[in-house]
Amino acid sequence: MSFSHSKVLAITNHKGGCGKTTTTINLAAEFGRLGLKVLVIDMDPQANASLHIGMTHPSRVDFTCAELLLGDISSLPHAIHEQTHLEGVSLIYGSLGLGKTEDELKDVTPRPSEELRSKLEAADSVYDIILIDCPPSLKLLTSNAMAAATHIIVPVESGSQYGLYGADDLLKHIDKIRRINPKVALLGALLLKHDERQTVCKLLESTAMKTFGQILPVKISTSTKVNQAAVMQQSLHSLDRSSKVAREFRELAASLMETLKLKAETEDAQ
Repeated sequence: MSFSHSKVLAITNHKGGCGKTTTTINLAAEFGRLGLKVLVIDMDPQANASLHIGMTHPSRVDFTCAELLLGDISSLPHAIHEQTHLEGVSLIYGSLGLGKTEDELKDVTPRPSEELRSKLEAADSVYDIILIDCPPSLKLLTSNAMAAATHIIVPVESGSQYGLYGADDLLKHIDKIRRINPKVALLGALLLKHDERQTVCKLLESTAMKTFGQILPVKISTSTKVNQAAVMQQSLHSLDRSSKVAREFRELAASLMETLKLKAETEDAQ
C-alpha cells in the first residue's frame, strides 16, 4: 500500500536535540492555519510533541501510538484526538510505552516495520498531510515512520560541529527502508539554529549539501522563543507572529506546500 492522497512527512534524525519536535509542531501549526487537515503522530517515547500540543498529559491517555502499533487494523479512530492546542491539527499521542512496543513488535507481527503503514491506510485522503515526529534512534519506531512516509525531512542543528554526526548511518537506513517503501523521497536537510554569519554554520551547510544532496530552501534561526512557545503550549506564530523564527516557519510551510503540491484553503498568510 502507498499513500495516494495524503502526504506523510517523517521528521527524522537519530541525533537527539536537533529540532525534530520543534519542526513537527510549527509546520503542523502553519499547515493547519492555512486550512489543511493535519495529523501529527508522536512516535517518540519522550512524547514532547504530545506535551506541547495535546490537551491531556500523555500519561493519562489510554490509546496512544503504542496501542495503535500493537492493535488491529481498525484501531486508528481510537488513537486520533481531534482537540489540540493547534487549530486544524489532530494528534496521535506518544507515550513511554513506545519503548516496550518496539520490542513487542518483533514478536507479534511478521513485518514489524510495516505496522504503522497498514494502520494509517484508513487515514489516506482523510488528512491532507500527516507529520511523524520520530524518536532519536534508527530502530523499529523510526523504521515504521519511514516505511509509512511519502517524504522525509532531516532536521540538522547548524551551529553544532556534531550536527552531521551519524548522517551516513541515517542515509543507509533510508536506503534499507526503500526495499519496502521504494517511493519515499528525501526532501533534504533542514538547517535549524542557523546563523549565516557564523563560519561553523557555513561549513556545516556546505557539508550537509554534499551529504544529503539537498537542503530545504528556508533555514531556521536560533531563538529563545522556541522554548517559550513550548512552555506556553503554543506555536511560534501564536506566540509572536512577527518574530523572525515564526516568519521562517511560515516560509518553510509555504515552500513545502509548493513542493508537495498541497493547496491552501485560506489565503491567511499573515
